[in-house]
Amino acid sequence: MRPGQARPAGFSLRRRLVWQFVALSLLLVVALFFAVRFAAERASRASQDAVLGAAVISIGDGIRAVDEGLELDLPYATFSMLGAMGDERIFYSLMIGERLVTGYQALPQPQQVPGDLSPVFYSDDYKGSRLRLAAITRRVLLENRMQEITVVLGQTRYGQAAIARDTARGALWIGVVFLAFAVPLALWATQVVVRPVDRLAEAVTRRGPHDLRPVRHPAPRELLPLVGALNGFIARLRGALKLAETFIFEAAHRIRTPLSLVRTEAEMALAETTDEAVRVRLRRMVRAIGESSRSATQILDHAMVLYRSDQFSAAKMDLATLARSVLRAVDPLAELRDIQIKADGLHHACMIDGDERMIEVALRNMLDNALKYSNAEGAIHVALTRDGGMARLSVTDQGRGLPAGDTDLTAQFQRGDNVGDIVGSGLGLTIVAEVAMAHGGRFQLLPGKEKGACAILYLPLS
Repeated sequence: MRPGQARPAGFSLRRRLVWQFVALSLLLVVALFFAVRFAAERASRASQDAVLGAAVISIGDGIRAVDEGLELDLPYATFSMLGAMGDERIFYSLMIGERLVTGYQALPQPQQVPGDLSPVFYSDDYKGSRLRLAAITRRVLLENRMQEITVVLGQTRYGQAAIARDTARGALWIGVVFLAFAVPLALWATQVVVRPVDRLAEAVTRRGPHDLRPVRHPAPRELLPLVGALNGFIARLRGALKLAETFIFEAAHRIRTPLSLVRTEAEMALAETTDEAVRVRLRRMVRAIGESSRSATQILDHAMVLYRSDQFSAAKMDLATLARSVLRAVDPLAELRDIQIKADGLHHACMIDGDERMIEVALRNMLDNALKYSNAEGAIHVALTRDGGMARLSVTDQGRGLPAGDTDLTAQFQRGDNVGDIVGSGLGLTIVAEVAMAHGGRFQLLPGKEKGACAILYLPLS
């Protein structure tokens, strides 16, 4: 995982939405199956009740009292109508009170007494079959008194149940087909739902590292809290970076100025005193102050480079002009040690896109490193050339050279084992390498042809 990259979450929002959509579709299919089956059973039972009701009324109308007793005329049309409903079994009974007049013995009777006009419908088991029954009563003058005759007509429901099952099975197949289309539909719907999030992320990703403006990208109402939180974080980050920048420049001013003043006073005291013991102490003091000042300067320069790398903003500039300016700044130090600096290629413009302050710090560290490790009355060669699409600035000294082995001298606080008593913080070459990386270039440190070292900074041409 790269630094700064978000750690992947334990779930995918797209996958979760797809599974929820599919699970909801499956639940709807199951609900559709049971709903259709329930509706089909009710519809088949209602149609059967209508036929049974008409048939039992027809049978009841066929009951007549005669001199010998009762006469029952079972109309053929009634049984034909019942037979049209499928291959079903039919049962009937005529009861006077508890006495069976005709029909099937022990046929289930209704719980309530039916009326004269409308039949009563109920379901019950008989001889191992589930029956749908209809019952009706008729008053007949029999044996010189009015008696109630209960007519019960029942029919099995095998065909009706099969119709309900087939109807529900058809609905189930329709649901399965719908479920087959649910996955692509879920993927499409999820893409539509997540698309505003992707667009918002793309709008934020397109921003440069120094763009700390509030996010104004249109977003759905549900994403407004996220956009608000993001803008709040950007505002806090902008304030923190501003404080960091202010601290760096304030620290540089407040550390360098007192150290320079103390060193000046120590050098003046060293020039005025004749006591050898005091002079030894003052020389140690000057050396310690110089080392502290140098370390503080490079640490602050390193912090500045890191800050400006995060807020990188390139502008067109002339590398040759900047190099000449840095050379003029280090000339007094070179003259103190009688070191001759020779420059080539600095009188022709070399345009690049870069941060002038960062490149100035890099060049100053390269030259400072060469001066520090060069022998007195030595020479330093600075050359600016073009190499393909890159500007190549090299600083070659005739000093101690590189240490034996493959030690990476661009690592932080890394110094060679041949530095001896030369003071340093181990940050100079680190700063140069980070400036090159921020500009899309590279830095190389090579041994000199005969002795010394050659530091080369490559920067893309404008």
